Amino acid sequence: MSRSVLLRTERLTREFGSLVAVDRVDVEVREGELRSIIGPNGAGKTTFFRLISGEMKPTAGRIWFRDREITGLPQHAVARLGIAKSYQITNIFPHLSVLENVRVAVQGHARAYDFWSRADGLDEARARALGILETVGLGAKAADLAAHLSHGEKRHLELAIALATDPVLLLLDEPTAGMSPEETDETIVLIRGLAAGRTVVVVEHKMKVVMRISDRITVLHQGQVLAEGTPEEIRANERVQKTYLGAGR
Repeated sequence: MSRSVLLRTERLTREFGSLVAVDRVDVEVREGELRSIIGPNGAGKTTFFRLISGEMKPTAGRIWFRDREITGLPQHAVARLGIAKSYQITNIFPHLSVLENVRVAVQGHARAYDFWSRADGLDEARARALGILETVGLGAKAADLAAHLSHGEKRHLELAIALATDPVLLLLDEPTAGMSPEETDETIVLIRGLAAGRTVVVVEHKMKVVMRISDRITVLHQGQVLAEGTPEEIRANERVQKTYLGAGR
């Protein structure tokens, strides 16, 4: 039986003056799918993510999540519906411990912005945070300052913070950016593990990563969908070869 569509965009468009960064994009992502979004620099990948996550409003087009239209909803409202995003640039609290970074995120999500509630759930939040850190391989470094982590570990901490909201859909923007080959391989394993229990959409430029993790791949070029398919179909697509996977890649 085919899995139901979790996320859908219809003619999604974002203009910046005369520049059309995202141009009438139609995408469907099904529940439990690991989808990669690839394309040359300037193809519209990050803008597409910002539209989905509510960081930016579209110029035109519509977005549905779980059959509910979320077009133009602010980021906090989108997050409450079950969409979480990690960023290309590491976004953590360096002077807090690794555990506190995640505990704060867990507690903030659980309290649902109720600032008058008591902190009775602190122990529960701490236990959940520790469990998430184990999931991303940082359990042994819970007491360390976040500033003291390696670059790859900081990226994994950011994943843990995103997981604190228990997302249905996890958006990962360049999750292996700046990583060594060893860190990249570890992150591939981690992403595969995370995708076992949720839907994941990844913007990634490393083709080794994309081809190893993806169920399906969407290729953007000049803001439009150039191609879509399985890794094997994308690798064999002549238009993709000429536009994106050419010599030297």
